Amino acid sequence: MEDRNRTGWKPVGGNIMTRWADDIDPHNVLPEYPRPQMVRSDWLNLNGLWDYAIQARDAERPSAFNGRILVPFPPESALSGVKKPLTPDRKLWYRRFFSTPDTWQGKRLLLHFGAVDWKAEVWINDKKAGEHTGGYYPFTLDITELAEKGGNELLVAVWDPTDSRGHERGKQKLAPGGLFYAPVSGIWQTVWLEPVPESFISSFRLTPDIDHDKLTIEIETAGNSTDISLEARTYKGTYEDKHEGKGAIAGEKGPCGRPLELKIPQPKLWSPDSPYLYDVVIRLVDGEGLVDEVKSYFGMRKFGVGEDSQGKKRLFLNNKPLFQNGVLDQGYWPDGLYTAPTDVALRYDLEMTKKLGFNMTRKHIKVEPARWYYHCDRIGLIVWQDMVSGGEYMKFFQHMLIPNLFRSITLKDNKYHLFGRQDKAGRDNFRKELKEMIDALYNVPSIGMWVPFNEAWGQFDAAETAAWIKEYDPTRWVDHASGWYDQGAGDVQSIHTYFRKLSMPKRRDHRPVVISEYGGYSHAERGHLWDEKRAFGYRGYKSRESLKKAYESLLHNQLGPLVPKGISAAVYTQLTDVETETNGLITYDREVVKIDPETMRNIV
Repeated sequence: MEDRNRTGWKPVGGNIMTRWADDIDPHNVLPEYPRPQMVRSDWLNLNGLWDYAIQARDAERPSAFNGRILVPFPPESALSGVKKPLTPDRKLWYRRFFSTPDTWQGKRLLLHFGAVDWKAEVWINDKKAGEHTGGYYPFTLDITELAEKGGNELLVAVWDPTDSRGHERGKQKLAPGGLFYAPVSGIWQTVWLEPVPESFISSFRLTPDIDHDKLTIEIETAGNSTDISLEARTYKGTYEDKHEGKGAIAGEKGPCGRPLELKIPQPKLWSPDSPYLYDVVIRLVDGEGLVDEVKSYFGMRKFGVGEDSQGKKRLFLNNKPLFQNGVLDQGYWPDGLYTAPTDVALRYDLEMTKKLGFNMTRKHIKVEPARWYYHCDRIGLIVWQDMVSGGEYMKFFQHMLIPNLFRSITLKDNKYHLFGRQDKAGRDNFRKELKEMIDALYNVPSIGMWVPFNEAWGQFDAAETAAWIKEYDPTRWVDHASGWYDQGAGDVQSIHTYFRKLSMPKRRDHRPVVISEYGGYSHAERGHLWDEKRAFGYRGYKSRESLKKAYESLLHNQLGPLVPKGISAAVYTQLTDVETETNGLITYDREVVKIDPETMRNIV
C-alpha cells in the first residue's frame, strides 16, 4: 500500500470490492499481452495513471486536469480512483506522455485501444490521429508520422451518450436498477503501442475444417505487398509451451493475396472435455528474408446441426450431438465494472464456471477483452456470444408479462414495433458494430453461437440479419432472436422461461430447440451485497440450502426430462450477482459460491 500512496492512487470506497483489488500495482496494470491470437514480440503497455478532466461536451481541450485516473478502469468504477459519472452533456479527457525504445526507430508505430466507450478522438502531439465510435471493439491508429523520437503527448477525448441516444450499450443505464446496471464510459481495456515493419500483417482469418483435415488462412496486409509471399507453419500445443520450432506438423507457402491451406493430419479436436489447441506462426517473406511475423493458435472443431439416433434435431460439436449445459455471464465487477481487476480475476469466473459443471457460457450483451476468450479456448468453454443491445429500453410490463403469458411468440418483427429500432442511423450503426464484433472474434475457437438480438430489444430484420451472419461466418450457429419473437430463422428455436414450469415447447419447424434462459433463482447473501436494502431476483430463497434444493429440483424434475425429448441446450441465469440483481450462483464480490462446486457437479 505504501507504493500506492506514493502514486496518489487508491480505489474509491463505498461498495463491496473483490479480493483482487489488493493485487493491483498502478505501475503495472493488467500487464499480460492483450491480443493472444496475434502476438508480436515487441510492444509497450500504456496502462497506468493518466491525467483526466471532465468538462462540458463542447469545451475545448482542458487547460488543467482534475487529477489522475487509473487506465483502463472506467471513471465510474472504484478502481479508476475517480468513481464519477460521465453524463451525456460532458466529455472525458485523458492525457499521458510516452517515449518509445531506440530499437523501434525506422518502424511504423501502431497505437491500439482494446475498447473505448463510446466515441473516442485521439491526438498525438496536438495533431489529430483519428477517432472511433462503438464501445466494445478494438481499434488501431497508425501514428508513425505524428510521433517524435523523444517524448510524446497522447490525448484522448471521450463522449458517451449511454442510454440517452439509443446506441449499443448493453445493460448500462444512467439510472441503474433491477435488470440494468451502472454506466461505463471511456477507456476500459488495455491501451498499447506496437512497432511493425513498413509492410505488415494487419489481420487474418483462421478457418478449421475437420471434415477435410485442413486449416485455411486468409490475411490482410498493410503497406506494399508486391513480391511478398505468405508462409505459415503449425505446431502441436500452443506457443505458451515455449517449444517454438519443435513439433511442427504442417507448413505451406503461397502468394500473399490468396488463401493458404494447411493440412492437419489426424487432427486432435477441440471440445470442452479436450480443449486441444494448435500453435501457428504466420510470416510475410520476400527475397531478402523475413518481413513480418505473428504467432497465433487455433482449435480444430466444427459446430453443426444434425439428427441424433432418435431422429431429433440437435446441436452437434465435431459431428456428434452434445448437450450444452450453460450459464449466463454478464461480465460485471463491483470494483472495476466492465474491467476485471486482474487477469487472475478474469480467469476465476471461467474456471469456476467449469468447476460448477457447465460446458458453455453465454456472454450476455457484452463483448469481453481478447484474453477472456483466450481463457475459454484454453479451459474448454463453448461461448454463445451476444451482440450488444441498443435502441429503446424495454418497459418492465412488456419485458416480463408478454412473453411469459404467451411463451415464444411468432411475429413479423418488421411489422411489430414494440421494441424494434426504427431509425435508419441506429440500424446502420447496429450493422456496423455487428460486423466489428464478428471480425474481432472470428478466430476464437470456443465461440459457437452468434446471438444478434435478445428478447426483442432493438430487434429488426432478424431473419435477414441471421442470413447475413450465416453468409459472413458459416462456421457457427446463429440464435437470431433469443427468447421472444421468433422469425423462423437461424439455427435454433430459442425459448426463455422464468415464471412457468419448464416444458417442451411446440416445435415450429426443423430447428433444434434450446432454452436460452431459465432459472433466475435468487439468494441475497448478507454482507456481500451491492446494496443491503435492495435485492432483485426472479424467485427468492432465504438460505443456501433452500436454494440448492430448488436448483436440484429444477434440473432433475424439470430440465432433465426434457433433454431426451429434444432440448439441445439450456442456459441458467446466472453466474454471479450483479449490483442489486442477486440471482447469481456466486456473490458479486466473488467471495461466496452459493452452491458448492461438488454439489453442483453432482446435480448436473
